[in-house]
Amino acid sequence: MHRFAWCAAIVFTVSCQKPPAATPPAPEVYVAPVVQRDVPVYLEVVGQTEGFQDIDIRARVEGFLNTVNFQEGAFVKKNALLYQIDPEPLQAALAGAKADLATANARLEKTANDIARYTPLVAKQAMSRQELDNAMSANQAARSQVEAAKAAVDKAKLDLGYTRVKSPIDGLVGATKVKPGTLVGHGEATLLTTVSRIDPIIFRVGISEADYLRLARLYPSRLRSTPKEGNVELTLADGTVHPYKGRIGVVERAVNPETGTLGVQIYFPNPSRILRPGQYGHARAVLDTKKGALLVPQRAVQEQQNLYSVALVGPDNKTTFANVTVGERVDPGLWVIEKGLRPGDRVVVEGLQKIRDGLMVQAKPMPAPGAQTPVATSGKK
Repeated sequence: MHRFAWCAAIVFTVSCQKPPAATPPAPEVYVAPVVQRDVPVYLEVVGQTEGFQDIDIRARVEGFLNTVNFQEGAFVKKNALLYQIDPEPLQAALAGAKADLATANARLEKTANDIARYTPLVAKQAMSRQELDNAMSANQAARSQVEAAKAAVDKAKLDLGYTRVKSPIDGLVGATKVKPGTLVGHGEATLLTTVSRIDPIIFRVGISEADYLRLARLYPSRLRSTPKEGNVELTLADGTVHPYKGRIGVVERAVNPETGTLGVQIYFPNPSRILRPGQYGHARAVLDTKKGALLVPQRAVQEQQNLYSVALVGPDNKTTFANVTVGERVDPGLWVIEKGLRPGDRVVVEGLQKIRDGLMVQAKPMPAPGAQTPVATSGKK
């Protein structure tokens, strides 16, 4: 009886013990190796286009506007007729100037004849010397009057020519400021329209003092002469890239004290005339090349109070956290690491929220970030 009770107690005790808890599986994370490659560093700036030449077309003579001879917003050739000012008043002025010239020439001819007639008479003492001197003085005065009349004719011809207002360059003509029937040129040179040369076109930007000094040290020759070939890329407002590279043109004399920037003009070929004055865009140019830069995906970098860190997975699949010094952000989706990592280290890209320091994980590889050559931009984003 006692033996039966003892066996029952053993069976009851064993049946009441809980089975040991199963160990949870290690969390899955996706990792990427720290890669090392050369990275071109770009300077990126925002700017606006303007015409290579913006010429105001003004009325140079007074008169009523007869016709507007161009389509607004179209491209015009050099010497193309833009406006016709009423020429009749100036034609009359030219006719009067020619009449005055004819009168002056007649007076000059008369005084020359007087001299020719008086000279032998004075030699024979048949006429006083004073009369000959008077005739010679009259001849000089008549000659001056002829020169003045010729100048008046030339001016009248010039003014008449100004009634045909022509384009001084090949370019894009803007909207007309005046309509037919308007009195122009009265007391001032009335602005009629503007013609812009847009091939090449200017892209005006402002660079910081720091970027200017960096450029000056890296490329001192560029500051002494204008480069003939361009390496500046222009991205337009719709995200497309202008098919032609630009070159550095004029660098302004002084830094703007209000903005702290130095103005720079970049010349872009524009044979297709797609670029118009006033457009905004982003220009970028190579500043330097980082040799053997260490790169990690941007998603692997955590930032907290200006401190940057990454999670590493060691050969034993345990995680550790490391503080890093970051450099430039890189296309596509990479970040340059200046300090804190070595080539071949594995960093956690996805699954950071699941891990802590010293945790065992299941590491799975991420696809290689970016097949194309990465490029860096000046400054952290």
